[in-house]
Amino acid sequence: MPKAVALILLNWNTPEHTVNCIASLKQYCNEQLFDIILADNGSTDNSLEILKVRYPKLIYIENKENLGFAEGNNRAISYAIEKGYTYSLLINTDTLVDEDIIVKLLKHLDIHTEAAAVQPAIYWMHNRSKIWNGRGAFNKLTGNTPSSTKLPDAVSINGYEQADWLTGCCTLFRNSALQRSGLLNEIFFLYYEDVDLSFRLRQCGFELHYLPSCKMYHEAGISARVKKKEGNLSPIIHYYICRNHIWILRRYGNPMFYPINFLYNGVYYLALLGYFILRNRRQKAGYLIKGIKEGLFTPKNLIWTPVNY
Repeated sequence: MPKAVALILLNWNTPEHTVNCIASLKQYCNEQLFDIILADNGSTDNSLEILKVRYPKLIYIENKENLGFAEGNNRAISYAIEKGYTYSLLINTDTLVDEDIIVKLLKHLDIHTEAAAVQPAIYWMHNRSKIWNGRGAFNKLTGNTPSSTKLPDAVSINGYEQADWLTGCCTLFRNSALQRSGLLNEIFFLYYEDVDLSFRLRQCGFELHYLPSCKMYHEAGISARVKKKEGNLSPIIHYYICRNHIWILRRYGNPMFYPINFLYNGVYYLALLGYFILRNRRQKAGYLIKGIKEGLFTPKNLIWTPVNY
């Protein structure tokens, strides 16, 4: 009989952060409730060897290449469903905990059977008094998907809020709900795949909950950082963010607001492109243009096909 929770970590060339994350989970969380499934996305820095020496009893899934956040996690979620785990908990490796978040999230879903998933309040690692990601919302007028950074007050700390979407940084999913909605859309590769999955879960009739009394800490963006002449953020990140955001608007946006969506986001992307050109960041400009083109013109039936999730 498996434990209730399959705790899924996706490692890609970040063994130090992954080790620290696992150490904090083992220190503060009840290990009788979960097994750790570590999926490695074709790391090239001996991550697997380092992690297997440090934690030989974890369940390892060895992907031979970088499959992206979506497919890399899907490999582990599929394993969890196949082995009979009730829940899958996705956690980024650049996170730490200082309380038993698994008990809190698990208890919440056990009580609230109408919810497909629940997310804690995620605070910044470098400033633990400020929230990095709270309740996810969708502004159909502008097309933005902001998350609240409001600190919980005395009333909200004892309750929960319904959210439009939950972050893949840390969310506990009910596996039976994922079997209905499908998993993360693998064509997204990276960014907004959690938003898309959240919307599909809601279309299946489930609620998504944000639990502000449960907290963890996130360093944010470790795998996207590079040291190149065009800055510390990998140029390809702009491609995925732009393309996938446009895909979200095309499927889930309100057509009545498309003119405003186009104007609002068009001005932003043109300004960003102008900045890249002025700073001679040609690679970033190229990726941004590519993201806009594919975002606008990729046929929907190629994006949302059951083969992708």
